[in-house]
Amino acid sequence: MIAVSAFAAGLVFGLGLILSGMSNPAKVLGFLDLAGRWDPSLALVMGGAVAVGAIAFAVARARGRTMLGGPLRWPEASQIDRKLVIGAVLFGVGWGLAGFCPGPAIVGAAAGFAKAWVFMAAMLGGMAIYRFSNVSSASKRPL
Repeated sequence: MIAVSAFAAGLVFGLGLILSGMSNPAKVLGFLDLAGRWDPSLALVMGGAVAVGAIAFAVARARGRTMLGGPLRWPEASQIDRKLVIGAVLFGVGWGLAGFCPGPAIVGAAAGFAKAWVFMAAMLGGMAIYRFSNVSSASKRPL
């Protein structure tokens, strides 16, 4: 049942990315181009996603368990530290250069965008570098 639920959630997420235009790098780059031909439509998509997510998190907190009865595992980190800021900057730069973030890149790769495959290779390479470097064991100093 967990695999079916995960598949259904991924399918709904992927369809949402396609319908909203988030899997189209040109649309995303238009949203990020504040000094040029800015396309604000994705701000509405993101706002809607945040609203739906806030409701879902509130319901989950009240329930105390997942919909399938498993325990909820909330993030333990509560401080903004150097690793978080560096990761956010790298994410933003990658998103701005490629027009993809991880979810839309998977959708784009499935749709045949060569640029999405290049992005995913770079993303997986970055994940491997992080995993096998000392960065993952660095001290957790706040900024």
